[in-house]
This record gives sequence, structure tokens and C-alpha cells, in this order.
Amino acid sequence: MKRFKNSIFYVVTVSGFSLLIYWVLTKGKQLENGRHVVVPSARDQWLEFLASMKHNLGHPLAILLAQIITIIIVARFFGWLFRKIGQPTVMGEIVAGIVLGPSLVGMVFPEYSALLFPAASLGNLQFLSQIGLILFMFVIGMELDLKALKNKANDAVVISHASIIFPFALGIMLAYFTYHKFAPDGVEFASFSLFMGIAMSITAFPVLARIVQERGIHKTKLGTIVITCAAADDITAWCILAAVIAIVKAGSFVSSLYIIALAVAYVVVMLKVVKPFLERVAALKNSRASLSKPVVAIFLLTLIISAYATEVIGIHALFGAFMAGAIMPDHTKFRNIFIEKVEDVSVILLLPLFFVFTGLRTQIGLISDPYLLKVTLAIILVAVVGKFVGSALAARFVGQNWRDSLTIGALMNTRGLMELVVLNIGYDLGVLTTEVFTMMVIMALVTTAMTGPAIDLINKLFKTEAKPIQEEVKTESKYKILISFGNSERGKALLRLANGLIKREREPASVTAMHLTLSNELHTFDLEEQERKSFAPVIAESEQLGQPIVKLFKASSDIDQDIVEIANQGDFDLLLVGLGQSIFEGTLLGRLLGYTTRIINPDRLIDKFTGKEGLFENSPFDERTRQIIGRTRMPVGILVDKNLDKIEDIFVPIFSEQDAFLVGFAHRLIANNNAHVTFVDPNDAIKNNPSIAESIAAIEDEMPINLTMMTERTMRKEFLVKQDMMVVSLESWKKLVDSQSIWLSNISSVLILKP
Repeated sequence: MKRFKNSIFYVVTVSGFSLLIYWVLTKGKQLENGRHVVVPSARDQWLEFLASMKHNLGHPLAILLAQIITIIIVARFFGWLFRKIGQPTVMGEIVAGIVLGPSLVGMVFPEYSALLFPAASLGNLQFLSQIGLILFMFVIGMELDLKALKNKANDAVVISHASIIFPFALGIMLAYFTYHKFAPDGVEFASFSLFMGIAMSITAFPVLARIVQERGIHKTKLGTIVITCAAADDITAWCILAAVIAIVKAGSFVSSLYIIALAVAYVVVMLKVVKPFLERVAALKNSRASLSKPVVAIFLLTLIISAYATEVIGIHALFGAFMAGAIMPDHTKFRNIFIEKVEDVSVILLLPLFFVFTGLRTQIGLISDPYLLKVTLAIILVAVVGKFVGSALAARFVGQNWRDSLTIGALMNTRGLMELVVLNIGYDLGVLTTEVFTMMVIMALVTTAMTGPAIDLINKLFKTEAKPIQEEVKTESKYKILISFGNSERGKALLRLANGLIKREREPASVTAMHLTLSNELHTFDLEEQERKSFAPVIAESEQLGQPIVKLFKASSDIDQDIVEIANQGDFDLLLVGLGQSIFEGTLLGRLLGYTTRIINPDRLIDKFTGKEGLFENSPFDERTRQIIGRTRMPVGILVDKNLDKIEDIFVPIFSEQDAFLVGFAHRLIANNNAHVTFVDPNDAIKNNPSIAESIAAIEDEMPINLTMMTERTMRKEFLVKQDMMVVSLESWKKLVDSQSIWLSNISSVLILKP
């Protein structure tokens, strides 16, 4: 009754006031008499509308929003593309910026480039990208584990500082030979050479950390040393950069001493006053619930004031942002929560703007002259020799073997985004010309791109594989199951299922539990904490079941590909995964998205052109599951989990002779779990196939009370709801989904098997 009462009130109120508004407007129209009100014609109204639209499209805010939309789409596409070829995502995003700049789009489609990136709009883009950089540098500062740096700094500092002084000296020597030809007018040699030196000395700590995580060496001694080296390198290089900026802005070394003195005072205040204060705040407010808006405001204000202070002092706002992140409280939980709040906005939304702004400044067409190409090659050679050779020799000197020394050299030679930050600062200060800026950007791209192939070559030369993950799963087990889970609850369900398949086996059997997470979701200081949290519920479940497991944790840049590779190379007998579900599932939008993603998804387009899949082939799974099904070389089980807590009553429909392999899995569930299995023969596939009938008869002879046969085509709801799980083949599941079978709404959990 209350619902009808509210509806009546709503209709009466809206209708009544709508009539009142209409009556007032009608009466008001009569007041226009004698006031010379001109009503434009329909054509004039249309032209006025078009003029208004043109004005709106040219509004600075509309242009900025169009730029952001274009940049994010292009950056994400190139990031995906480079990830597929084994390069860091940031490489793709940097290339996306260059592509959108005058080097490609501006050259091929100059009208479009002028429309999307007019000169008047670049100021807005630059300032917004600087905000993104400030937030990003804040995150980089927080990712540094200063405690680990103190504990492991002996060898690392030697290697790190050698990796700075070698390329710094070579960069200054290079500046000596290029100053007359390439230095801007009015720029002193000291300023030009110092910037060339620091640009050669930078290591991209974020990119290096991601590569170490993705290759699974972060827990090794080598991984610990190289991450500590990169962290020490970052701190030292940014301090040197601050001094260089002070010298350039002041005009001479003596006058820069005032700026350096202020910078030292700023650092002391941050370490002795601000850091203890933030520690006390974090100690009281270190949970997500208590991290209220006023508390967040305190930390963000610290960031902004710190960046403002260093900008005013004259050592650049980015140093202040980096420093603010470095002095943030050491509580892992607090840093994790705060990074989550800041990182997505900075990395996904704002940082690509910086890449494109850099790309708009990069004009690769200027380097078409043979002499400039030689200079570019010389810059790359100096950068590689300085960083790679300097780091490798220092590592060898402190006692590392040649393989690890060369690997450290290859990783420290990674420059990535941090190099672009330095180059843009030099460009803004007028120390670098467009030609030098472009050549140095090319150097940054080449040295970053060569890191992965260089490590692979080193491993090949020393006849070793940097794949410790595969060593973890090499066991002597007769039957090996790999379960891959995204969240802990799904991992527990998959473990219960795996246990039900092997727990009474006479021959040794093993279960490997694997959790992969995107490397850009992890931070170097909490890898172990992330692993512990991910596996704790699964380990507790394994102890309760009495089922030992092998843990496998890896940071990955491409989870789908890594699941397939680890499964194929680990010699497993069965891969079990959970079925991901879309929030749009069952809706009109879901059907539309399902249709369009089959057309525009890059992976599906690749599969189409390589003949692996029809473009419009029906697949009732999420994208990750579809990739796993298509590319693994062993049987795959996909669990649709509806609170699977026991495996006692199971039914197995046999729709065709292709479902014969299901009998083997049913036998395994009966033998190991004492389950009761009901075989359903709706299409007489068992009756008409002697081989299947004999296999089922053999099970019935061995365990008659554990097996029942049914031939009904229509399953009663009462029967379906009593079953713990349905075991069905992949092809039969697709047919059930296509036919919208009544079974789907009444069954409990489902195990879908691909032979």
C-alpha cells in the first residue's frame, strides 16, 4: 500500500507542477507583445546551434578533455603492444607519446595534430602533466625501502656510485666534444656538461624493480642487490640533479651555494621535524577506516608544501615530491593504502600526458642528417659503456661472479621514465636544444628496450635460466595439479577440488598453488607481505585438508601469458582455474560488450589472423579463461564456484562420444573422495557407445554403491539442488549456455573440463 501511495504522490506532484509551469509560460508569452522580440527561423536556429557546437569544441577545457581521452587510449594500446613483445609497459607509453607528436602523427596528419594539439593548449597539458609527475615522484619516494637500504648498503652503494660516476664522467667528456655544435647560445659549458653527465647517470628505479619482479628474481641475492643499488642510485642522482639545477639557475657555482645551503636546510627540516610528526600521525591512523579525509589532507599538504618549497628554493618541485614520499612513515600498511589512493590517478590518468608532452617536443625527423645519426649513436654508446660497464665492473670488484655482474650492469642501464624527467627539466631550463633533447630521448628508449634482451643473452651465454619458478614445481609426483587463483576464496575452493581428485592416490601426487599479480600493482617494499596475505587463507585450508602444497608467487606484466607458459613448461597433468565473471553478465550491455570485444580485442584479432579462432566464435567465458583454454597443452578444469564446500554428490552428463574422457575424472572423484556419481545419458551417447558403457561398467563393478545411471532428458529441480557439483565437458557447456538450459539456473557448482 505504501508503494502505491508514494507512486500516486509522485505522479500528482510532477503532473500538477508541470501543468502550472506550462500555464505560466503560456501567459508569459502574451507579455512579449510590443517588445520587438524576434524569433529566429528554423535555419537560423540550426546555424546558431552549429556555431555553438564549434565554439564548444574549441573551448580550452573541451580540447584538454579530448587530448586526455586520446592520450589514455593510445598509451594503453601501445603499453599492451609492448608488453606482448616482452618490453616494459612504460616503453609503449613513451613510444605512444612520440607517435602522437610531430615525429609521426604531426608529420603524416598535420591538420589533425594542429586540431588536437594546438600550440595555445600545450600550456594546460604541461601543467597537468607536471601535477602527474609530482604525484608519481611522491609514489617513487614511498616505494623506496630506506631500512633495507641501510641494512644492505655496503656493496650496493659501491656499485651504485660507480654506476653514477662512470657515466657522469663520460657524459662530461661527450659534452666537451659537442658543446660548440649543440649547446644553446648563452649556456655555459658547466651547465651543459653537468646536464649531459646527470642524464647519462640516471637509472629508472620503477622500471628496474618491475623487471626484477616479473623475472622472479626479487627473492634472490642478485635481486636484492640490484634493487638496493637502484634505490641508492635514485637518491644520489636526485641529490646531484638538485645541485646541478641550483648551479644552472644561479648562473655560477659560487652563487649556487646559497641555493644549496637552503636545500640542505630544507632536507634537515624534512628529516628532523616533518618526518617524526608524520610518524606519530600514521601510528594513530594506519588503517583504511581511520585514514579519514583530514588525515589524508595532512599528507597531501605535506607533499604540496614540500614540492612548493623546493620549487621556490630553486631545485625543482619534483625533488620536493620525491623527498616527501621518502620521509613518509615506514608502516607498510599505511604506505600501501596511501599509494593505492595516489598511484592510479598519477600513473593511468596523468603520467601519459607527460609522455605525450615529451613526444610533442621530440622531433625524430631532425635526426635524418648522417652526422646527427652518428652523434646519436655516440650518445647511446657512451650511455651504455658508462652505465653497463661501470656497474658490471664495480659489481665484479666487490665479489659478484661475472654472470651476476653483467646482469646488474644490464639492469642498471635501464633509464625509462626517469631519464625523460631529467631531459624535460634540462629542456625547460634552456640547457638542451631540440636536437640534443631528441637524441637523448632516443638513447633513453634504446637503453630501456635493450635490458630484457641483454639479460636473456647473458643467461644464454652462461647457460643458465633465470626462471626459479619452474624449479619450485619440479617434483617426482605421478600426478601433478596446478591451481591458479586470483583471490583467496577462489583459491580455497580450487584446493578443495584438487584435494578431492588426489587425496587417496597410492602413487605420489602434488598440488601447486599459483598466484600471479600485475607487477604495476606491487611495490618493492611489500612483496613478501603481498605474498603472505595472498596465500595465508589457502595455506590454512591446505592444513585443514592435510594437503601439502607448493607455493608459487610471481609479479607479472602479462598474467594470461604467464599462466599458460608456467602450466605448459611445468609438466602438469591438470590445470584448475576459477571462472571470472563480468559485472554486466546477463544484461543487454553484457551481450553488447561480449559482441564488441570479440571484434576489437587485440588478442582475439591476433588469434583470428593466425587462424587460432573464428572472430565471432561463441565463448561463454571471460577473456583470461578463454586465453588459457586456447593455449594450454594439458587438460584444463574451470570451476564455477557456488560455495563448493564438499564433493559428495556429483552428476556427469554425457552428451556425445567426445565426452568419454569425463568417465576418467568421475572415477578419480569416486576413488579419492568416496563421492557418489550420477551419469546422465540424455542423448543415448552411453547406450550407443560400447567403449563408454564398458568404462562405466568397470567403475560399477568396483564401486557399485557409488554410481547411478539416469537417462532422463529433463532434470528435475529437486535432483539438481541436491548435487554438490556438475562435471561437464567444454563443448557440452557451450551448448548448454547457447540453449539457455534450465539446468543452469538450478545447478550448484560446475567443473568444466577441456581434455
